[in-house]
Amino acid sequence: MKLKLIFTAITTLFLLSNCTNNSVKNANASFKNDLVKTETVIANQNHNGKIADAATILARKQVPILCYHQIRNWTASDSKSAKDYITPIETFKQHIKMLADSGYHSIQPDELYNYLAYGDALPTKPIMITFDDTDLDQYTTGATTLKKYGYKGVYFIMTVSIGKRGKYKYMDKTQIKELSDAGNTIGSHTYDHQNVKKYQGDDWVKQIEKPTKTLETITGKKIDHFAYPFGLWNPQAIPELKKRGFKDAYILSTKRDPTDPLFTIRRIIASGYWSAKTLHNSMINSFD
Repeated sequence: MKLKLIFTAITTLFLLSNCTNNSVKNANASFKNDLVKTETVIANQNHNGKIADAATILARKQVPILCYHQIRNWTASDSKSAKDYITPIETFKQHIKMLADSGYHSIQPDELYNYLAYGDALPTKPIMITFDDTDLDQYTTGATTLKKYGYKGVYFIMTVSIGKRGKYKYMDKTQIKELSDAGNTIGSHTYDHQNVKKYQGDDWVKQIEKPTKTLETITGKKIDHFAYPFGLWNPQAIPELKKRGFKDAYILSTKRDPTDPLFTIRRIIASGYWSAKTLHNSMINSFD
């Protein structure tokens, strides 16, 4: 009888303890859910569909944005000017290591857009790392190096070269989708890199509409970020891009448009000649 009473008492205590633990767990879960809801509200409180005016956008501190092309070692046939666009492998790795060691956090175009358009907060020391023209080494060396430091990149794809293998090698559809699926951004960079300032008539369909649809088919995602070939643009291009669903567009180091700064977001080419220290100094001087 005593054993039965002891067993009953132990069982009762266990059940009471279990109920208490469950209550605590439920309370914690409820707190976490409330916290997530609060953070979501804070994150979206400015997203009421009203984009900031041009003056407000221009007044926001610029985020450093780097632009890379080829990532490979120089060869004897590379001209002096071409080497600006060809970053030796070890140089590239030192660039990215410097960013990580300096406490920079990589961001994506949607984050930058929300910051510029709505005033959303960004992580401390934000940096955007972009790649133009679809070169395979951006996938093999570029993405691999970024991943080592927990970074994501932005890949502006020129569709004419997708899958090409010759003197120069380019990413194929599978690799582009893999980058997208891994959380990197795929952006549009025309069909075959023609100067946007010279577009007429059907050029907008051939160079912008069709390539963008191709990328959307490959990634299964909306493509709404664009980079101008050579960084060249004119005011006439902006309404054409807006008409085709783009949220923003990227130039190089020239001045932003005073009326449409979202369509003239500045980047700098990370020269193949630059050491990590020189890159850092250039970032500070260009985006202060």
